[in-house]
Parts: sequence; C-alpha cells; structure tokens
Amino acid sequence: MTANSLSLMLSGWFVALLFWGCMTVDGLIDDELAEQPATTKGYHSLEMMTAYTPNGEFTVPFACGNDTHRCMHICDFCNHLYGAPTMDCLSTLFSHLCLSAFESSMASLSSTDWCIWGNVRGLYSNLSHCTEEMSDCLLIPWPNQLVEETFVDIHSRFFHDCPTEELSDPPPVIVLALVIIPICLIPVMVSIVVFKTKNGDGS
Repeated sequence: MTANSLSLMLSGWFVALLFWGCMTVDGLIDDELAEQPATTKGYHSLEMMTAYTPNGEFTVPFACGNDTHRCMHICDFCNHLYGAPTMDCLSTLFSHLCLSAFESSMASLSSTDWCIWGNVRGLYSNLSHCTEEMSDCLLIPWPNQLVEETFVDIHSRFFHDCPTEELSDPPPVIVLALVIIPICLIPVMVSIVVFKTKNGDGS
C-alpha cells in the first residue's frame, strides 16, 4: 500500500467519522435544547462544527441549498474547513463521499463486468446523483467543471478498455464501388435517352 493511498484512506475515514460525530452530537444537542431552550445560545459542538440558534435552528454564515439534515451538515463541513462553499470543498466531498462509494462498488465487480452497462448503471447513476446533491447543497451549479473532470477521470480509469459501438468508415474498395457505379450509369442512361429519341420512339 502506497503512502498516497494510505493517506487517502485515512482522510476518507476521518470525513466519515466527522459526519457520524455531527449526527450523533446533533441528537444530543436537540435533547439539550428541548430541556434548556432559554440558556442555550449559539450552542456549538465538536469545536464549533455545528452552530445552532437559540430556538434550535441550524445556521451557517452562507446560504445552503435546502433544509435537509444531510445538506446542513455538508454546508457546515465546508464552513468549518474552507470558510465558504468553495470548489475545493466540493472536490473533497466528491472524493470522500461520492467517489469512494463508487470505487469500492466497482472494486467488488470484476474488470470484465465493468463494460456491461447493466452491471454499472446503478453505480454510475448513484455517483451522478451524489455529485448533483453535493453541488445543490452548496448552491454550486451542476454540472460544472469539477463534475466533468470527475466523470472523465472515472471513464479513463474504469471504462477505457470497453468496446464502443461507433460507426466506422467502410473499406476503401466499397467506397470506390459506391462512387464509380453511379458515375458509370450516367453516360449509359444518357445514351439510352439519345438512342430512343433518334429512333423516333418517344415513349
């Protein structure tokens, strides 16, 4: 195992643990807010990872895509690590949440199964949905350059050996025959018309 793959794996576990911790602490915070709503002002957990208003609402200093629990945690993650919903944060989320799931699912298939669309259609769709959800949460337009780079990367890594059903040019002999036959028929047809006209047979 290389140092690069080890650091990628450890950072993936860190992000997963971070999300799990946020969700666990969120349940505890909701219980505390229900018991002591008047004394809990701007309660922060996990070293200011999750911010709440006095009435228990989740807040971040920028607009977040929607009010789902997962989306709020994604926005909070970007707020804590990057200070804003940046493309760097989106790249981190893609790597640790979307691509890691896709790569582990693809690893469970044999490389010959990668080229069978029925085997990878669901995985590919899940990856697309995940990238769209992350972008929507951060209010970054989807598709974007990062999404395109992500899909070009997975195509070059997983699908580059798959046969394509592209149409190709026919062999030169067939092209020549298809071009020469109509050219030769034109003088023959003109000769027939002239011959018929000279004989006075107008029909």
